[in-house]
Amino acid sequence: MTHPALKIRAVIFDLDETLIEEEASNDASALAAAEIALARRGVNRTALLAALRKRSGELFVAGPMIDYCRYIGVSPREALWGSFTGDDPALSQLRDWMPAYRLRSWMGALDELGIDDPALAAELAEFFALDRSRRHVVFPESVQVLHHLKKLFRLALLTNGAPDIQENKLGGSNLAGFFETIVISGHHGFGKPDPRIFQLALAGLNVAPHDAVMIGDSLNRDVAGARNAGLRTIWINRYDRIPTDSHPIPDFQLTDLRDLPALLTPAD
Repeated sequence: MTHPALKIRAVIFDLDETLIEEEASNDASALAAAEIALARRGVNRTALLAALRKRSGELFVAGPMIDYCRYIGVSPREALWGSFTGDDPALSQLRDWMPAYRLRSWMGALDELGIDDPALAAELAEFFALDRSRRHVVFPESVQVLHHLKKLFRLALLTNGAPDIQENKLGGSNLAGFFETIVISGHHGFGKPDPRIFQLALAGLNVAPHDAVMIGDSLNRDVAGARNAGLRTIWINRYDRIPTDSHPIPDFQLTDLRDLPALLTPAD
């Protein structure tokens, strides 16, 4: 089935789970750390991964910075490896909280498996942070699609998260050069779905909302936020998620980026 192409001048991309793998990379780094626990204490790797997810999530939600993290888009497992550099007082508070959070997360995960070993937990926390900061997996079609679209449209990246984390991902994935403007929520203190963050991306491209389309994997952040800001939207649904009636409806839905160029045509 063919669709009428969207006539636009600019394409704004989300980063995590749209252009690069996020959760799979987190899992891979956690499982790599778990190899140490397997060798030292005979720990089951997948059981430790599940315990880490559980414990880090509990501690994160109960932590003092949960509202700020939700507002700019920092996840529990990003908090296990980010540096949170920057002058913003909230980032400074995150930096101060992170060492204890990381150690307690890994100690709690080991405790779930009946192991009381703070030294091992500290080693796992350090290993995970370093390994994850170096692991950047780009979806197979991302680079080819970006090369194609860059010839026809103005491109921007709009991503939630702490500046150092998202900049690390961009540098490690070699994607930054495709975009005329890059907007990271942590630089501004607010993120998607706040309409202001979309307005910053549009201003960086010097285009009107009706001349741009937002490409992202989150219905609540990417699609809802972009629609409220006057942009067209394309939802990237890589994992066959089923929307509910409360979710916003995107203009188009794709399972990956390969068919994206066929949906877009340059405005006159």
